[in-house]
Amino acid sequence: MEPTKKQDPAERPLSVEIDEATARGIYTNLALITHSETEFLLDFLFLQPQAPKTKVLARLVSSPVHAKRLLWALQDNIQKYEARFGSIATGENHGEVRPSGFYQ
Repeated sequence: MEPTKKQDPAERPLSVEIDEATARGIYTNLALITHSETEFLLDFLFLQPQAPKTKVLARLVSSPVHAKRLLWALQDNIQKYEARFGSIATGENHGEVRPSGFYQ
């Protein structure tokens, strides 16, 4: 009998399930990103034109390692998008919001 090989976890397919509400997604047009020493917080909001107020629709909390991996994945996907569809026009950064105890 041959000894069984241990399969590398990176080679195993990942099975992902998603419920219907999550699959629909949430449209956001504003993200606030803050961090402490141990985690990054990404708050997603929808800011309506002329509205003086909005609220957080979703918050992602991540370790610094995973936040950096997310950055790399976004950079890779944006490069692929722009290679296929052309450059994405970006506006200016219109100010910073700094919640107490966090750095932006």
